[in-house]
Amino acid sequence: MRLERTAQIAIILSFIGVVIILAKDLLIPIVLAVFVWFIIREIRMSMGKIKFLQKRMPRWLGNLLSSIFLFSFFGLVISIVSTNISLLSQKLPIYEENVSQVIRLINDTFQIDLFDRFKTYSGNLEFSTVLKMALNSITSIFGNVFIILIYILFMLLEESGFGVKLKAIYPDIENHANTVKILEKIDHSVGRYLLLKTLMSITTGLLSFIVLKIIGVDASFFWAFLIFVLNFIPTIGSLIATLFPAAFALLQFGELGPAIWVLVIIGAIQMLIGNLLEPKVMGNSLNLSPLVVLLALAIWGAFWGITGMVLSVPITVIMLILFSEFPSTRNIAILLSDKGKLN
Repeated sequence: MRLERTAQIAIILSFIGVVIILAKDLLIPIVLAVFVWFIIREIRMSMGKIKFLQKRMPRWLGNLLSSIFLFSFFGLVISIVSTNISLLSQKLPIYEENVSQVIRLINDTFQIDLFDRFKTYSGNLEFSTVLKMALNSITSIFGNVFIILIYILFMLLEESGFGVKLKAIYPDIENHANTVKILEKIDHSVGRYLLLKTLMSITTGLLSFIVLKIIGVDASFFWAFLIFVLNFIPTIGSLIATLFPAAFALLQFGELGPAIWVLVIIGAIQMLIGNLLEPKVMGNSLNLSPLVVLLALAIWGAFWGITGMVLSVPITVIMLILFSEFPSTRNIAILLSDKGKLN
């Protein structure tokens, strides 16, 4: 009997995995819209705590002001990033000329021929081709912006009538109260994480932008935006966000000095915010095991690429909360938790 149940669970999980992979073009915009909606709600509730606005701001006005603020911010970022990508594309030939110079510099400095061997193995692979592929991948992220905005708009419109529908679905008072409690847990944990993580990432990106601008790195805003996005990826995101602009500085200037400055200063910013400021602000409200965070990062990264890595933590938090509410899955929630204790 137990073997039969295990087989059924394995089949169900396999089916879910296949659907997640095959339907990712449909699911990713919806999931992104849900998490942006969480941020809008957090901004609205934060505005509602202001004494002047507590009794004067209806929900629709709070949603409107929060949406205008958030979408204006996104619009400004997309506009500046697009300009920076265009700048990078125009300067590709210059960067490509510096590749050979950088290879000679590293070979002479470290007395190795690693890059020459790489060129031999890579054949006709050119730096401009690699950078163009990276820029095209980032540009494609903006392709779903319109459909995501449509989803968010309808979620905001649906929000006002959701409570009535929930009561109709769960007429029993106890079931209704339990469902509301689960939704409030998800709302609090995920919404708080997304808002605070966004603020921490904006702070990191802004400080990095100032540093890159002072050093003179081209398209500083683009690299700061990349740092902002990569900071949502747990553990490895901050490392990659430090290495990318440092490697680009090496290619732009053709010497080690600016690259080392970028690596050291941005690395220090990442460590200060990631290891000191962020834990104090966010605490351990997520209640996720570090190993689970790494596994979620790998699994969702395999499913949805970079987008999956960015969303891995909030998706896992939702799973933890849902699993903890049902006796049949409570043991799974305990395994996912940090110290075996469920809030």
